[in-house]
Amino acid sequence: MDIEPQLLEKMKSESKEFKKLYEEHVDLKSQVENLNKRKFLTPEQELEKKGIQKQKLKRKQKLNTATSLPQSNTP
Repeated sequence: MDIEPQLLEKMKSESKEFKKLYEEHVDLKSQVENLNKRKFLTPEQELEKKGIQKQKLKRKQKLNTATSLPQSNTP
């Protein structure tokens, strides 16, 4: 993720929703990594992986949007 560590920690401590999104993103990332470690994926596992990747991307986009809002409001 391309969010500065200090900003990430600040956002997690200030917003329960942001923290939840971040934790979900990390969990989904771990699930994708676990599937990628397998030598072979069944068609069902491939579909599952694609679904997880889409969910992960949605959360990442929300996180990036949330972190860009405070920065755009500062003079």
